[in-house]
Amino acid sequence: MANFKPLNHHRNSSSLLPFFSLLLTLSSLTTASNNSPMCSPTDSGPVVPTDPLITFLERLQLTALNTFGSKNYDPKHYVDLSLKHNLSETQLAFDDLPKSSTGSVSAVDLNGFITSYFNGAGEDLVYAEPPDFVPEPEGFLPAVENPVVREWALEVHKLWKNLSRRVDAGVFEHPELHTLLPLSKSVVVPGSRFREVYYWDSYWVIRGLLVSKMYHTAKGIVSNLISLRDEFGFVLNGARKYYTNRSQPPLLSAMVYEIYSRTGDMDFARKSLPALLKEHHFWNSGFHSVTILDAEGCNRTLSRYFAMWNKPRPESSTIDMGTASKLSNASEKQHLYRELASGAETGWDFSSRWMRNASDLTTLATTSIIPVDLNAFILQMELNIAFLAKVTGDRITAARFLEAAEARKLAMNSVFWNEEMGQWLDYWISDKTKCKDDYTWVASNQNRNIFASNFIPLSVELFNSDLKLVKKVRQSLQRSGLIRAVGIATSLTNSGQQWDFPNGWAPIQHLIVEGLVRSGSKEAKSMAKDIAARWIRTNYVFYKKTNTMSEKYDVEKCGEYGGGGEYVPQTGFGWSNGVVLAFLEEFGWPKDLKIDC
Repeated sequence: MANFKPLNHHRNSSSLLPFFSLLLTLSSLTTASNNSPMCSPTDSGPVVPTDPLITFLERLQLTALNTFGSKNYDPKHYVDLSLKHNLSETQLAFDDLPKSSTGSVSAVDLNGFITSYFNGAGEDLVYAEPPDFVPEPEGFLPAVENPVVREWALEVHKLWKNLSRRVDAGVFEHPELHTLLPLSKSVVVPGSRFREVYYWDSYWVIRGLLVSKMYHTAKGIVSNLISLRDEFGFVLNGARKYYTNRSQPPLLSAMVYEIYSRTGDMDFARKSLPALLKEHHFWNSGFHSVTILDAEGCNRTLSRYFAMWNKPRPESSTIDMGTASKLSNASEKQHLYRELASGAETGWDFSSRWMRNASDLTTLATTSIIPVDLNAFILQMELNIAFLAKVTGDRITAARFLEAAEARKLAMNSVFWNEEMGQWLDYWISDKTKCKDDYTWVASNQNRNIFASNFIPLSVELFNSDLKLVKKVRQSLQRSGLIRAVGIATSLTNSGQQWDFPNGWAPIQHLIVEGLVRSGSKEAKSMAKDIAARWIRTNYVFYKKTNTMSEKYDVEKCGEYGGGGEYVPQTGFGWSNGVVLAFLEEFGWPKDLKIDC
């Protein structure tokens, strides 16, 4: 296992224009910090090479904020632009723009430059008609008996057409002009500002596509993700050059397993297996791997998030610099930047779950935490690999991964399980007041705050097959305070971050509900059905008001989107569509059951 140094993260800001104006003329800006930890943070770990195009687009991003202001400003827009001319020519033209004495560029000049030298964000990903889409697939949701709900489900099904894209030929011909990565198969994008394929989003997109009988499209998504793994050594957070420094929750094996389960495509399973073995190695080696000496004196190896980056995230560069401006030196800033990127790798970007102080994003400490859900995903990966290896005739690999799964189950119970609470709790592997890493298990290092992720291991058969355990976890969930009017809250802390209260997210609902359903417990299935119905209702009411599906929802208010975080609420929306369709397939909707709140 790798020796690691704990790192930190942060994000958000609004009125930062004075800071950014000064940044245009000064190479660096240091601000005194009132919050220095007892041990100065140090940054160690891998950093992927910086792409020159992205470096330039970050300059453009900063200039745009200074010129146009923060209203309606999205930093991601500028790193998604593609060049009309080569980079050196574009840089020269940019450097020649007239500048004021403070180094700023006028709105007229900057708009003219962008129009002349760039194609619009997202123009290099063009609409693609899915070949396997039909308006109403044969055998589509037979248990949905209510005609109103059925009509709406067909509208959600049709959204796959709206979100289907393919990479334009120009990206293959001149990849140096684009931050978009060339993918050979069509993709399904999440929606709105998310103009590219994303890793963990794709699992719930695929679950929905399988309900829609769109098996060809689902296999194409997996093929694209495997191509990214083969090129970069792991599945990227998303298909952009600026995402080559991190991954996302590892659900590739789950995608392959679900497609195989529906189609029985043995060739697909066999061809996918080598990539899954390499994906497993990525998450169980280097800085992602941590070994804890548990209370029984046994070494337990688990995994954590750890991005290969210690600079501002390019898609949020100005936001990250604003956050880091509160820190006093370059070392602390590097430490924070890696924590921010690692927080993005979790998919929960951002949450009080990763913060030492829920009101201060500079206390982000993602790499100092061994997360419950990540290890549940890897445990499921091990079981999936064992299954796929067995059905394709590789019994040695199957046996090896069953053994690995049993070892991880023991590690999760040893490090995460809290008998008193009836939950699995994230484990902190460092404290900011200590100057050395401590890998010996201590009960007080469990995070006793309640998060929806504490219940995600229930989605894994090794846990949900134990009915006594299921009862304890179900009762814990019932009294946790997370189950609200229209779904499961992500946390009980209203920090202003988007993966906190009162937001609910489709992946969380699905993982917990599916775990309850698969347990075989009547009480657990009843709870799952109730949660799913609440979630379906809020999606329906929102859709009828807006004609869109939201990325996240406020679980306190039926039909209201969620908020917080560093960008405005997004619509589309891949994983929300997929989870609604999966829930309707699982539970149906009776003819006489109302759908309105």
